Amino acid sequence: MTIRVVIVDDHPMVAEGIEALLETYDELTVVAALSSGQEAVDRVDELNPDVILLDLNMPGLGGLSATELILEKRPETKIVILSMHDTPEYISTALNHGARGYLLKDVPTEEIFTAIQTVMSGQDYLCTGAKGSLKPRITDGREPLTSREQTILLQLATGKSNKDVAAELNISVRTVETHRKNIKRKLGISSTAGLTRYALEHGVVQGTGVNT
Repeated sequence: MTIRVVIVDDHPMVAEGIEALLETYDELTVVAALSSGQEAVDRVDELNPDVILLDLNMPGLGGLSATELILEKRPETKIVILSMHDTPEYISTALNHGARGYLLKDVPTEEIFTAIQTVMSGQDYLCTGAKGSLKPRITDGREPLTSREQTILLQLATGKSNKDVAAELNISVRTVETHRKNIKRKLGISSTAGLTRYALEHGVVQGTGVNT
């Protein structure tokens, strides 16, 4: 099976250039080249991509916000950020928002292909110019939660069901379940009581009225 790829960049020549290069690989199918983060969010269900190459800086809905919104709709989609910035702050922030890879825009095509294969195998990928910034991704031996996962942890820790959280955040129950699994995996916690205890110990919720 070929890997379905969507390219999102507000500069059409950049998107079209990457598309032309990736189409030389039999293992990949570029299903769309889009020009905005909002368009990517609106069309992600229709396009059904395995991997999205997403520009970090775009007018309107930027790459970070688009990443979170896309992953709410399709948590299984792998996001690889494209950027001109190689500072640790940019890279760690992108990863903490749920991106699985980070590429500088001047990398060769072979490295883009390698990044796609790597994230599809379940691993994160940082291009050569960004590898020195991998460290901020790990905090106290744990992979940090994205801002959306923190929000869902707060909801779950106050005793709400998956259905309640889905209604509160206007997302599907399936999406909440996926986030819940990811939160448990990242924190190394297997029970809801454990999630509540973690939330209390780390100040996510106050102790009053929350049963552990």
